[in-house]
Amino acid sequence: MKMSALTRAAKLMRRKSAVAVRSIPPHSVIRRSSSTFGKPSINGNIVNSSSPVQLGLFQDYERYRRSLYGGLAYKALLVDAAGTLIIPSEPAAKVYHDVGMKYGVRCSESEILRRYRWAYAQPWSRSRLRYENDARPFWQFIVEKATGCNDPAYLEELYHYYTTAEAWRIADPDAGKTFEALRQAGVKVGVVSNFDTRLRPLLNALNCGHWFDAMAISAEVGAEKPNPAIFSAACELLGVHEQDAVHVGDDRRNDIWGARDAGCDALLWGEDVTSFRQVAEKIGVQIPLP
Repeated sequence: MKMSALTRAAKLMRRKSAVAVRSIPPHSVIRRSSSTFGKPSINGNIVNSSSPVQLGLFQDYERYRRSLYGGLAYKALLVDAAGTLIIPSEPAAKVYHDVGMKYGVRCSESEILRRYRWAYAQPWSRSRLRYENDARPFWQFIVEKATGCNDPAYLEELYHYYTTAEAWRIADPDAGKTFEALRQAGVKVGVVSNFDTRLRPLLNALNCGHWFDAMAISAEVGAEKPNPAIFSAACELLGVHEQDAVHVGDDRRNDIWGARDAGCDALLWGEDVTSFRQVAEKIGVQIPLP
């Protein structure tokens, strides 16, 4: 039976893909290129993840990495804090508005949100880091620009509120169980976060600080994402090489591009994965269903 030209081409592509996967050196098969805004690429070529051939490459890569470490694709998991591990209990604009009413704030929530985003996007030149030590100067700037209020008592009330467990919640209810399973399987788990010195007491207040083997917090290590130095610092604290770690975060620039610049693999929270169970499965650890 004669094969069509399309069939012959497809079979040739599969044979070439299989050879390519076997010949590509460790840690270089699948990355996301910053020039393609996060689209998967193989050696610089954009991947169509819906293609059966390319999907096979992803699966082959996962199997390849697991073969390196006794069934595990990575030796360490790095986790972003705000926006990934923890999320605000209420929108910041609502909190700024509700607390601010007694201090004379008259902006609507939508106006506060618009002004907050503008302020957060501005270059910061008052110190080397935004989140330096307790980061009060930075947050004073944000609050004043977002609300028009410069009352020190207003800033202090907001600042203290975001140090409490009331202000935050764990994004994934199964996170603790998943991290415990990963650590039992031999995977080290760490936090990599652009945050000030409130993060450690905050995570302890949320009863999740003990989930992690190490924390690389920008205010402590002196580097902020996307600077690859903060990812390297986390790997050093965990005792692993960058190429043996995968980072999960919700910000494409800070988390994905920054991690990959450091030599780590990276997963975009909310797009590549939506739960830590999915992260664990990619690493090679199965989490029992509830």
